[in-house]
Amino acid sequence: MTTLEFANVSFSYLPKPFIHRMSFSVAEGELVGLMGSNGAGKSTILKLAAGLLSPREGNVMVGKKAIRSYRGKERARHLAYLPQILDLQAPFRVGELVRMGAYPQEGSQALSVEEALQVVGLQGKEKKQLAELSGGERRRAYIAMTLVQGAKVLLLDEPLASLDIKYQFDLYKLLKDIVREKGVTVVMSLHDMGMGALLDRLLLVKEGELIAQGDPAGVLTDELVRDAFDLNESLSVYMTANRFVSRALAVAAPQCQS
Repeated sequence: MTTLEFANVSFSYLPKPFIHRMSFSVAEGELVGLMGSNGAGKSTILKLAAGLLSPREGNVMVGKKAIRSYRGKERARHLAYLPQILDLQAPFRVGELVRMGAYPQEGSQALSVEEALQVVGLQGKEKKQLAELSGGERRRAYIAMTLVQGAKVLLLDEPLASLDIKYQFDLYKLLKDIVREKGVTVVMSLHDMGMGALLDRLLLVKEGELIAQGDPAGVLTDELVRDAFDLNESLSVYMTANRFVSRALAVAAPQCQS
């Protein structure tokens, strides 16, 4: 079942058109990556999906309704959005932050704070200050907040940014588990092609245009990547190295999921 759909969406940063008649859909329980160079449109697409920006033409659909038809708490019950820059030094305890996710719920919530912390591997840290956690743990705390929120679509802008390889793998495994066990749909922007190779599907964008979509093997080809990132023949060694990294990560992935 489709949970998120862009239907001929156009958007402008006036006076210049940016996104033109973009169409794609994301199914329930998919882990989908948005890839492209800086300024390609990844963050804009996520903000349109979250309803933070309004399309000039077309519709962004969540469930079977246009996102603009949802208001306040109702929208928050359907989707959650985490920007790239989080207030990682917010003066809250972990439990206080996670409990804020219950705000959209009326009477009952998808998960308790304790259950959400268990899912993200932060059990026993409810009373710790956010500042006491590592960068990866803080991102997990914010994801726990979205689980309490109960949204079925999770939109993440560069969640792997500034994380070392261990925390990248940990966060990937967490998102994969959430998708598989909770039926949550995750759409995330990222730059790392090796990690992108592990996702269910990729959307490749360039200058506000969707130039490819599909399984990672079909999207991360030399030709498409060179086009998306304006690479040239002199950087073919980089592409060879990236294929090696992607294969290594694909071998390691089952161990992360065990």
